[in-house]
Amino acid sequence: MPRPTARVLTLMELLQSGGTRTVAELADRLGVEGRTVRRYVTQLLDMDVPVESVRGRYGGYRIAPGYRLPPLMLSDDEALAVLLGLVAGRRAGLTTTQHTANETASAKIRRVLPKHIAHRLDTLLEALAFTDQPGEFDTPDAEVLLTIADAVRHCRPVSIRYTDHDGRHSERTLHAYGIVAHAGRWYVTGKDAKIGEDRTFRLDRIADARTLPGSFEAPVGPGPAQRVLSALATAEYRHEVTLRIHGTVGQIRARLPASVASLEQHEPVAGEDRATERWLRVELRAERLDWLPPVLASLDRPFVIERPDELRDLVTALADRLTSYAHQA
Repeated sequence: MPRPTARVLTLMELLQSGGTRTVAELADRLGVEGRTVRRYVTQLLDMDVPVESVRGRYGGYRIAPGYRLPPLMLSDDEALAVLLGLVAGRRAGLTTTQHTANETASAKIRRVLPKHIAHRLDTLLEALAFTDQPGEFDTPDAEVLLTIADAVRHCRPVSIRYTDHDGRHSERTLHAYGIVAHAGRWYVTGKDAKIGEDRTFRLDRIADARTLPGSFEAPVGPGPAQRVLSALATAEYRHEVTLRIHGTVGQIRARLPASVASLEQHEPVAGEDRATERWLRVELRAERLDWLPPVLASLDRPFVIERPDELRDLVTALADRLTSYAHQA
């Protein structure tokens, strides 16, 4: 639920948009009662914002004609949305001119933000990583995101209330290593202190985050983005698939990215020339297998299915269908 300060700022924005707003309309937009709207108006008057009361059938409140509000007043959520939008745009591969405009816009926003908001947003940007799969990102909860970012920066434990994909609720203590934006979702990766193992959590499934006393030592090794990709590729699903595919890493990654499958070089058997033959072991997990035969066909590379047998049957069935289509007159 928005805090009173955020509602007061929202009220000011509604009045700034022009015209007279009735108490009933403002109460509905803010999700409060009429007397609360009047209290917020009093707070604006205390801030020297000239809100006028208009009497009559169509009366309500409006900003005094000719008054201009300060050039930029953003709540935490609004500032977060703007800066993350600029960062995501920069990651999308903009031109040099657009990149310059992006940087100057970010700098202007930071200069006029209250210090406590600017500090928290800078902390988030330091803790944030992106994978190579951008997308139209879901909007994360601002307070959860900023709290976890602060915990990442200062290596502080954080307590989270989490709901998994089966709807089970739990409270966990997390040593957060970093925040990662990947394929339209936000993730935090770190060690689950209770079980002592690394875990990756979706931010949209975290209902609350609280920083705890104490500290931890950040691990060496892969960065947060690589940890998230590895976690997604090895997540528990119904089927475990192991393949050997003949080709280059680039050819395979074009159809089976790091978030889907893990790769390792397969040692050549007797008689294979290492210089001309290269087999890669591919491992992945999936809830369904029906999407995989068309992907393997699109690779157009030799492959061997080690497991499961069900995948062999699906590949054979696809091959039979394609053969029958090819022979149709």
